[in-house]
Amino acid sequence: MTGDWRMDRIGAALRGENPTVLRRLATGFAVIGDVQFLPGYSVLLADEPGVQRLSDLPRAKRLSFLSGMDQLGEAVELACRRLDPDFRRVNMEILGNTDPFLHVHVWPRFEWEPAGLVGKPVWLYPRDRWSDERFKLGPQHDGLRDAIGSELDRLRSMA
Repeated sequence: MTGDWRMDRIGAALRGENPTVLRRLATGFAVIGDVQFLPGYSVLLADEPGVQRLSDLPRAKRLSFLSGMDQLGEAVELACRRLDPDFRRVNMEILGNTDPFLHVHVWPRFEWEPAGLVGKPVWLYPRDRWSDERFKLGPQHDGLRDAIGSELDRLRSMA
């Protein structure tokens, strides 16, 4: 995956050019993360490029975005639990310290993680996890993408 889409992830998603998009949700895009050192890492992107904070959204859209966060979190949990018996839980974070657009990180956590990191924030993982080619999103993650997408479809059909 190369190209300018990374410079404008939301705009690229709106144009259908962001290859990480799993599904379009009511007020955002469920995308799979660029790195997969914790398989299933996903992100919910708000569908308005100028929105930086949750509080920038009108209340109804804010609640819809949070509902999308819930759907993506549950979909990641269900898919990861099915694919890895060592699945532990899902952590969700709205940070916004680096990227200037509203987004939620959805991190699956596993029993096989290093003992010194399994109970700590993902951001304490060594920097090389974020750049190591072994963890770069690619075709080897197609099954994971399909599993999360299918769970999103199922959850939305039940709503």
